[in-house]
Amino acid sequence: MASAWCWSCLSRLRPTPRAVLNPPSAIPRLTSAPFHSSAVQYAPPLKKKSNSMTQLKYRQGQTLRRKKKKHVEKARPPAPGERKALRKRIVLSNPNALEVDGMQELSAETMIDARLRGSVLGLPVPMLDQLRAVQAFKPKQGWSIFRRPGTIMRRDTLEMGRAFDKITGGDAPEKGKVIKKVLTGMKGSGKTVHLLQAMAMGFLKKWVVITIPEARDLVSGDTAYVPVEGTKPTQYIQPGATSDLLKRTVEANREVLSGLKVSQKHAGLSGLKPTSTLEDLAKLGFQDPAVAWPVFQALWTELTATAAAPGMEKDFQPRPPMLVALDGLAHWMQDSAYRDIDFKLIHAHDLVFVKHFLSLLREGQASMKNGGMVLYSTSTSNNPSIYALEVGLDQLAARQAGISPTSADYPSAEAYSNADPRVLEFFKPIEGKEPQMELQTLGGLTREETRGYLEYFARSGLLREPVNDHWVGEKWSMSGGGIIGELEKLGRHVRNTAIPTPQTN
Repeated sequence: MASAWCWSCLSRLRPTPRAVLNPPSAIPRLTSAPFHSSAVQYAPPLKKKSNSMTQLKYRQGQTLRRKKKKHVEKARPPAPGERKALRKRIVLSNPNALEVDGMQELSAETMIDARLRGSVLGLPVPMLDQLRAVQAFKPKQGWSIFRRPGTIMRRDTLEMGRAFDKITGGDAPEKGKVIKKVLTGMKGSGKTVHLLQAMAMGFLKKWVVITIPEARDLVSGDTAYVPVEGTKPTQYIQPGATSDLLKRTVEANREVLSGLKVSQKHAGLSGLKPTSTLEDLAKLGFQDPAVAWPVFQALWTELTATAAAPGMEKDFQPRPPMLVALDGLAHWMQDSAYRDIDFKLIHAHDLVFVKHFLSLLREGQASMKNGGMVLYSTSTSNNPSIYALEVGLDQLAARQAGISPTSADYPSAEAYSNADPRVLEFFKPIEGKEPQMELQTLGGLTREETRGYLEYFARSGLLREPVNDHWVGEKWSMSGGGIIGELEKLGRHVRNTAIPTPQTN
């Protein structure tokens, strides 16, 4: 079919002016095939080619450069137990500190001398190994800033020294008596150091010193435990903890134990001879932890014996008094981390080891027949909050103040407080001839004792300020009334007194 348009008609159309049309260079070119369906204006613009030679900097090469990895040498990992040993390291001497001239030592005579109140006495050097054996020193105490370890003679220290002297005395009415005390006080008041002073006095008087340096280690679930068959409620033995106790006791009291012979018959302990000493008996326990608890019971029977068994009177010697010291009593007034067969928490009073030493606060006179002292201290740096213990200590303080348990002013547990009944029962009044346990609260030093303590810092080279009454009163007030821990912080700051330079005209 022929088109309706003819060539003559097409030739009559006027041509479009050239200026209206875009120049050929402005029309974008297709970057793809000519049959692409996209519009020309949506095609991506062409990138401008750049001359690579113009982008090079002066004297810059075109080779590939890579950063080399730095070789980092890894440090040797610490050996097993090295970090714990470093954390618990105890330094007792500082060779850079000045030696205090005329410093007296703690002895059987100086520990009861009232004229030395406020003075710092040095601990005898041969005794340091014994104090280390019973773990009397703590890592955070300031022993490493002085030339030699020393302790201040405060009023409580002198009273304790007189008590040691009376119990050991030949004709004193207090001979054979057992003193039972619970030490309390705010943080830094010197409770742990007071226990150390008691241990040092016990070694001076040739007593047998038995210590539990950390009560928390007995209930934290870190030692093995074995149930005792036939006990209701079920009691549990801790062989490892008992073995460690026997080892500490032998290392600290070797001189006393090696001079005492076995005077009782102990069935079931193989390797024990009639001529064996108490040191040989105790060694059976830490050589074989499986028999540690029977060995400890046998050793306790020997130390508390007043006469020998029939047929063994030949080598019997009177037994010395004993000092039992414990730090951290609050950990024994709650459930331990151990669990029974039903996966229930075991109360600390169901552990035989704990039960034995807690019974000394109530039945110490009946158990320790040769006399001695039981000192249990609370801790404020690592102390669980136990409401029943707070009520028990308040009741103990009220009885010492003369308040009757039937009085309305006598403290008691609040209703619905869910206080532990076993702890409340432990602090109830003791009936019979057994002496009552006492509560001793340690406070701050007096101004006179504070001055003697700070003068010791000045004589050791730590203070370069004049120690006068005004300056001592200021430091006494800043330390909360002579709290010895705060005084130590104030005294260890080294201060240089500025010397004025003379001016010349």
